[in-house]
Amino acid sequence: MDYKKSPIVLDAFIFIIPLAVFVAIAIWWGSIYLTVFFILIALFVLWFFRNPERSIPGDPGAIVSPADGRVIKIEEIDETDMLEGKFKKISIFMNIFNVHVNRCPYPGTIKRIKYREGRFFSADLDKASSENERNDVLIETNEGKQILVVQIAGLVARRIVCWVKEGGTLRRGERFGLIRFGSRLEVFMPIDTEVLVKVGDRVKAGHTKVGNLK
Repeated sequence: MDYKKSPIVLDAFIFIIPLAVFVAIAIWWGSIYLTVFFILIALFVLWFFRNPERSIPGDPGAIVSPADGRVIKIEEIDETDMLEGKFKKISIFMNIFNVHVNRCPYPGTIKRIKYREGRFFSADLDKASSENERNDVLIETNEGKQILVVQIAGLVARRIVCWVKEGGTLRRGERFGLIRFGSRLEVFMPIDTEVLVKVGDRVKAGHTKVGNLK
């Protein structure tokens, strides 16, 4: 089985194994309350790391959401250290109840990946975009355009996971990473992209169309 397609992301077992030990100890002590407590935490961890299949749009120009969550900001920005020129940016906030597996918004080749250490402000704050720990994934489309996806750690999230490497290729909606326990995703699109969502919209990774590449 492809580990990316496992119903439960394998990272979950880093937490599940210690919790199973705590459950066993609680049972040995004869504490019903502790046993139930650790079982409930284990069930939450399994649920948090769920990795459902998604129906991926087949429209040639469709840019899909890289994350589950709520659109909190749409803006036009000038060049960054990863991009030149003007781009449209959509910011998506993921709370702890959202699926946290991240998906590729548009097919292409991974031109550059850049991880940056940072702080852990709440991911729904504007300053989280520039000051928090982050991982930038720059994709060059088959049409020669650039799309940037940024994984941003939040107040609770303390671990960004990226499964891909520079030079690899990604399909639209393909899983490429995750962020543990609440975070933010940003997608930078060419300035002439037609934006199909608005602030406040709920989106699903790999399924909801957030833009149309022209």
